[in-house]
Amino acid sequence: MNKKKFQMPTAYTILISIIAIVAVLTWIVPAGQYDLVDPSASKPQPIPGTYQVVESNPQGLWEVINAPINGFYQAKDIALFVLVIGGFLGIVMKTGAIDAGIGQVIKKLKGREKIMIPILMMIFAAGGTSFGMAEETIAFYPLLIPVFIGAGYDAMTAVGVILLGAGTGVLCSTVNPFATGVASGFAGISIGDGLGLRLIMMAVLLTFAIIYVMRYAEKVKKDPSKSIIFDLKKANEDHFLGTKSQETPELTSKRKIILGIFGGTFLVMILGVIPWAYKFNITIFEDMNNFFITLPVIGKLLGGMVPLGDWWFGEMTVLFMVSAVLIGKIFGMEEKEIVSVFVNGARDLLGVALIVGVSRGITIVMNAGGMTNTVLYWGEQALTGVGSTAFAIISYLFYLPMSFLVPSTSGLATLSMPIMAPLGEFSGLAKNIVVTSYQSASGVLNIVTPTSAVVMGALGIARVSYTKWLKFVMPLFVSFILITMLLLAIGTMM
Repeated sequence: MNKKKFQMPTAYTILISIIAIVAVLTWIVPAGQYDLVDPSASKPQPIPGTYQVVESNPQGLWEVINAPINGFYQAKDIALFVLVIGGFLGIVMKTGAIDAGIGQVIKKLKGREKIMIPILMMIFAAGGTSFGMAEETIAFYPLLIPVFIGAGYDAMTAVGVILLGAGTGVLCSTVNPFATGVASGFAGISIGDGLGLRLIMMAVLLTFAIIYVMRYAEKVKKDPSKSIIFDLKKANEDHFLGTKSQETPELTSKRKIILGIFGGTFLVMILGVIPWAYKFNITIFEDMNNFFITLPVIGKLLGGMVPLGDWWFGEMTVLFMVSAVLIGKIFGMEEKEIVSVFVNGARDLLGVALIVGVSRGITIVMNAGGMTNTVLYWGEQALTGVGSTAFAIISYLFYLPMSFLVPSTSGLATLSMPIMAPLGEFSGLAKNIVVTSYQSASGVLNIVTPTSAVVMGALGIARVSYTKWLKFVMPLFVSFILITMLLLAIGTMM
């Protein structure tokens, strides 16, 4: 009888199991509470040093079953945003604009493939850092692998360009709604907080990754035997060059306009979430908004607009929904097709939206059982005096194994951020550094973890074994961890 291999359970199973474990712990861990800065605030902020034990409130079976439902209610704004983002991306991908744009870059750089490495890695990184481009990259492997093999490189080079390009972008997520957005929401801060540090990380780590891939590619071109997958050289040439390369859509004027709207949408989102007025005392958007809404007739027609800088999930959801419809109409889609493609795109991210709700259920059980404040108190006692720099590095190291156990970025954010962000504050660490620690750890794990469908799917298409991918990427992986810890330490001083 063959023994079944152990398979990692799904994120849902892991999260629901954690809910059950937390419920059991509410019978053991004493309940407690802190005095609050403002008890009436929507996101109460505890005052360090005011913890006191209160009567326990153990959670039972009904609370465990009901927790994911209540979690979905509490996280409905984030869940709806995720679904609308899915619809938006579905329509954009349906137009072929992104495929056409990258295809045009490849065409123009034909014969200068070495230059193509940094350009394509920057393009994929832009997608990763803005909207968490990961699964969408799978379509580009059949397109790029023949190009790189034909230019004298190998399939590993193509995998490095795509997977490390997008992966580094996700690792340094600047405004990625699935990582930074969800985590910032549960930490109670704007997605724009910490943007400066994340941009610095993006510049440093992406430069490092580009140099790493280019050095490997140049080495393989000079001496093919240096390729990690040299044993497959002839077989790969026959497989990838023996067939016609994948055709890419034409970059028409419509698709150029769509790419402009696509990029503009994320630009507006960035402008919308940066707290211009209350944090930087820049009131230009407030003034513009007041000017338009006070105009006779026009102001009434425009309605109660929210100025850029005061946006949150509701306004961002509206932005992406409007952009999706606009892109669909520009491309010539009929109303029924827009709705169908949008719904299918939202359906692709339904799992992410559900995970947001399920993982929020953990916090609900902890709060109801009085555990959250007790855990905060223990953390306060354990981390008192470690300083903000030490906490930033400790939180990053904590998130590395957690990212493997909870591979869903949004699930990990909603599970941990309500606890880790206040703990960071107790140590004098800004919440945005905790968010950056989380997303960096999650991002770096996702370029090596065998539980990632993106990693394993890419390696399968490229005919690269997982062990050889680890041999290729491990030096970069370790370097990323060390550089990130250094940048986080520097970020605490900014």
